[in-house]
This record gives sequence, C-alpha cells and structure tokens, in this order.
Amino acid sequence: MNTIRSLARRAALAAAATAAVASAAAVHAQGSTADEIAKYRQMLAEGNPAELWEAAGEELWKKPAGPKNASLEQCDLGKGPGVTKGAYAELPRYFKDAGKVMDLEQRLAYCRMTLQGLTREEATKNPFSSSGKPSEIERLVAYLTGESRGVKMNVQLGHPEEKRTYALGEKMFFYRGGAYDFACATCHAVDGQRIRLQDLPNLLTDKGAQAAYTTWPAYRVSQGEVRTMQHRLYDCLRQQRFPEPAYGSDVITALTMFLAKNANGGTYDGPAMKR
Repeated sequence: MNTIRSLARRAALAAAATAAVASAAAVHAQGSTADEIAKYRQMLAEGNPAELWEAAGEELWKKPAGPKNASLEQCDLGKGPGVTKGAYAELPRYFKDAGKVMDLEQRLAYCRMTLQGLTREEATKNPFSSSGKPSEIERLVAYLTGESRGVKMNVQLGHPEEKRTYALGEKMFFYRGGAYDFACATCHAVDGQRIRLQDLPNLLTDKGAQAAYTTWPAYRVSQGEVRTMQHRLYDCLRQQRFPEPAYGSDVITALTMFLAKNANGGTYDGPAMKR
C-alpha cells in the first residue's frame, strides 16, 4: 500500500511539473524549442518515479513464484546465472540454451517458464499495464535495465544468429508498409526532422542511436507508467499503421538488435523519463 501511495505521489508531482514547465515555456520561452525541452526533461529527471518501478521489480525478481515456487535469481541474462549488473547493455544476444537470439523481455519470459514453471501464456500475461492492471513485466524490466545504468552499450555480432538477427532488424527498419507506406527510416534515417515539438533522432548515426536507445525503458508522464522497449516499438508500428506485432516476437527482437548495436559505445541511462 505504501508503494502504491508513493507511486501516486510521484506521478502527481511529475504531472504538476509537466504543467508548470509547459506554462513557463509558453510565457517565457527563451532559446530554441529543443533547449527548452531539454530543460524540462532535466527538471523531471530529478524526481523520476521509475525508481519505484525498479524497487518493485527487484522484489518480484527475488520473490518465489509459480508452480516451482522459485525466484528468478538464477536467471542467466548472458553474464551467468543471477548476474544482473551490466547484462542489459549486452542484449539482445544469442543464448545457447534457447538456441536463439533474445532481447530482455524474451529472456525474462524464458526464465519465468524454466525456473518458475509458468506457461508461456502466464509468463507473458499483461506485458503492458493499463488502468487498474499493473504489469509485473514492466516492473521486472525496470529493475533489470536499471542494473546497467552507467554501463557502456556493448552488443556483439559474434554468433551467426546474431548477425542474421541484426540483418533482419536492418531490413525491418527500412521496410515500408501500412496505410501510410511508412518505414522506421521515414522518420529516423535523416538529421533535423521533427514531429510536433519532438526532435526525431537519426538512428543510423552513433549519436542519434545512443541518445535514443540508452534512455529506454522510460517512465511516461502522460501515461503514468514505465514503458519497455517492446512497448516503444509496438507503439511506433501502431502509428505507422502496421499490423499489431505479437508480444515477444522475433521480428521485434531483430529490430531491437539493430537499434542496440547501433547504440554501442553510448552510456546506458535508463529507465529515463519521457513526456
């Protein structure tokens, strides 16, 4: 109950900060729009409610659950069973035990099934929270990504499957479709583009990919929830009017691999805070 009250207080403060900054920007706008937005984000980051999601995720990570009444503390995220520090900065990657490349959310579902005995349906249930339906997955992801804060992105293509997955992700990035005949590249393959007040990073450059990828997952002030990378890509495809991707699908992992590899060398700084 205390955690819920704390979440509500943080969310209310974040919403108040959003309104205050928006009002100040309208009356006292100075410098470029991008500069003002940067100041707004800095103000919000000082009280990021994502910290509460991280704390809740750590509790879930250590709590015995499922038919096997086991915690997730022996889950191997690529650096050995139970090692969480820096693991996210090296994902997606190939996992020999599963025989495939996995991103964090796929791997988390795999560990919930193998360690805790959950079915796939149970392990992937409610991946994105909604009103009155909090998501355990979002909280676990917040905790695990936070364990790589300050670590340099270092996604490798040493295994043939990693190279194949990266190539598939690159193809997906440039693939045009949907009612608008859009691709990810339509908005994110050139410099200087903007939608509404948002600068659109060029994800083909080191600077653009690093700035974008290293700040997700993120607490969305407008939604009052921490949203994962799967949710971010799902929402992008929705706006492009692409068919809805299945949660944990290999094509989303491939697109994540492409973006994560392009962000190599950037310092991970999530979960961050977004509008």
